[in-house]
Formats: sequence, C-alpha cells, structure tokens
Amino acid sequence: MKRFIKWCVGFWNIRQGRKSGLFLLMATLSVVATVMLSLPLNAQTIPQKLPAHELRGVWLTNIDSDVLFERDRLKGSLQRLDELNFNTVYPAVWNWGYTLYPSKVAAKVIGRAIDPTPGLQGRDILKEIVDVGHQKGLTVIPWFEFGFMAPADSLLAKNRSQWLTSRSDGTRIVKEGTHNRVWLNPFRPEVQQFIQDLIVEIVRNYNIDGIQFDDHFGLPSELGYDAYTVALYKKEHRGQAPSKNFKDPEWVRWRANKITDFMKRVFTTIKATKKDCIVSVAPNPQRFSYEYFLADWQKWERMGIVEDLVLQIYRDDLNVFVSELEYPEVKAAKSHIPVSVGILAGLKNRSISMQQIQTQVQKVRDRNFAGVSFFFYETLWNMGKEKPLDRQNTFQKIFPTPATYPNLLVGWKPST
Repeated sequence: MKRFIKWCVGFWNIRQGRKSGLFLLMATLSVVATVMLSLPLNAQTIPQKLPAHELRGVWLTNIDSDVLFERDRLKGSLQRLDELNFNTVYPAVWNWGYTLYPSKVAAKVIGRAIDPTPGLQGRDILKEIVDVGHQKGLTVIPWFEFGFMAPADSLLAKNRSQWLTSRSDGTRIVKEGTHNRVWLNPFRPEVQQFIQDLIVEIVRNYNIDGIQFDDHFGLPSELGYDAYTVALYKKEHRGQAPSKNFKDPEWVRWRANKITDFMKRVFTTIKATKKDCIVSVAPNPQRFSYEYFLADWQKWERMGIVEDLVLQIYRDDLNVFVSELEYPEVKAAKSHIPVSVGILAGLKNRSISMQQIQTQVQKVRDRNFAGVSFFFYETLWNMGKEKPLDRQNTFQKIFPTPATYPNLLVGWKPST
C-alpha cells in the first residue's frame, strides 16, 4: 500500500503542472482510503503464522463462577471452548477445604466426601469434564487451587487443628481479601500424606492428562513457627531456633527446600502411578513465589520435576507485563519445557478489556512462548464491559484455527 501511494505521488510529480495529474492523484487516494477504512482492523495487517502447537487454556473454578454447578451448563461451556479453538482446561478439584469430586480420602480425613454446594451433589464433575472434554479434544489437567490453604471455619481446620501452622506470635489467620484463611503445615508427615493421597486418588481413578499445582503448594513465608516445625528446625541446627525475622534468608531457604523435597516426592509418586501424567505448575514470577510463598519453582524446573510451566503474570501495565517475560529464569525454563503465560481475563469486580488481552497474547507470541491460559472461565466473556458475543468473536480471531497442546512427553521442542 505504501509503495502504491508512493507511485501515485511520483506520478503527480512528473505531471505537477497538469490539473489532470492532480485530479488523478486525489481520486486514487480517495478510493484507497475508502477501501482501507471499510476493512476490519485485523485485515489491514499481515496475518501472523500461528504455531501448530500452542497452549490455549482456561482455569475453571467454583469461586465467583457457576460453570461447574450444573451439568448442561458445564457441557455447553466445554463445547463453546472447543468451538473457539481452546485446547486445555484446568478444573479446580480442591477448594475451600473440600474436594470437588467424590473422594474417599476426604471422607476419611475431613468427614465429607465432596463440597456441600447443592449443584455438586450426586455428580462427579471431574468425570464429566474428562468425558466431555476428551470427546471435544480438550486436554484436561485438574488443578489443586487451594494447595495447603483452607478456610478458617472449614471442617478440615476444625477437625485437624493440630495440622495448622502459625506466625511467630502464635496467630494463624491469614487474610485473603475479606476471607479468613489458615494453612496446613506442609512440613508435617500427616499433612503431606493427606495431600499426596488426594493427588494419587485423582491420578489413579480418572483418565486425566496431567495435574497442576501453584503457589498454594507452598506456604506464606510469615508462617512456619508452630511447635512441630520449630522443633524440626532445632533438630537440624544443633538446638538453634529459627530467626524471628521470617524473611531471614537461611530460614526462608530451609523451609523452601523442605517444600521442594515434598514436591519431588509428589512428582515421583505421580509418575509411579501414571507415567504419562503431566506435572504442571502455575506460579507467580520466581521472586514473588520464593519470597512470599517459599515455592522455588526455578529449582523445581532445574530438577526436572516440572513438565509444564504456566507463569501467572496478571499485570495491567504492559511494560511490567513484558519485563516479567524477559527474566533469565523464564528464558532458561523455556529452553527445557513448555512455558506458557497466565493472562488475567478479569475478576468479579475488575473488568479487563479485550484490547489488553489481545495485546498481551501478542507479546507472548512474539517471544515464542508455548501458549497462554486465562484466569478464569467466567470472565472470558460473562463479566466484561463488552458484550459477551463481541468478546467471543475476538477470542475467535485470537485463535482462528485449532492447535494442539504442547506436550513435553510426546516430543515438544523449544521454539527457536
């Protein structure tokens, strides 16, 4: 187009003394402008060649979302995701101190086999998602959303209070928004066994493609001062107590290493149960995960106990968003395993524009990441300021053709 306009200008210069040349130029430019303005914005750019393998995921949760609470609604949602060329879903299976599937392990430890929400009773939503999802060609990777966290008033917290950890002043409550949370002690063998038993139960009993953890598989760094953990630390430090400064580097490192040991044990157990089950982690950037949640995913990745990394980068500032993509540990992980980027599609009281979502997806693609996943389903098109159909049409433009899930176990290779 630029060359054409340049030719027209040249044509006019040759005949600049003639009115007919000027008329021809103006008429031509008018036609060009009319045609250009009548085209959609995306038609004015050169189409990008999309990768054949690209993660196109979305998290399904029971928080601020009702997608899981009715069988036909869930089925329709999975069908719509397939129509829009998504290929992966991460359904929550452990939230609010309950399992979202019928669990014998939970029944024994908590006293209830499934979350009491009416819409979940008499159903097995995980089986529904696996059956319908696989029929639609979707990869299904259950997500342990709450990890070691639980509501302070949950049956789990009340029935197993000895399992909880605390701050140095003995307090246990950690605020998450307006909610009171407590944390299971990830260093106690009984707690580790409970979480591991839940994981094995899912891997063994469902035809899942993988299983996912996030920062909640760590521990807020202000915690860990319960009697059990302090005694364990003293035992390994010749009677010396841990620092009262919860950010003390050695105290942080010791607790993070203990969590890493458990993560390694979980990985080994998953692989012994089902060797082709992908172990996925969806953390915050490394500095935040390590400092605030003792989750050293950089180390996990180097150890080979993460096979799929979905980095949560929920930022509105584009410069900050891009800078998070450029850190050395991110680039290093990209050379070993599929690394995708978690993008915020919105929250209950926070709408994210499709323009921001499109721009962030493009920045991710520009840097040859393995794909993107959106948090969370309900905000893809049901909670935005734009009309739902308009948002769906935009996602159709973002994912115009199908792509397969980038699976390390079936020959995924880093993009060059």
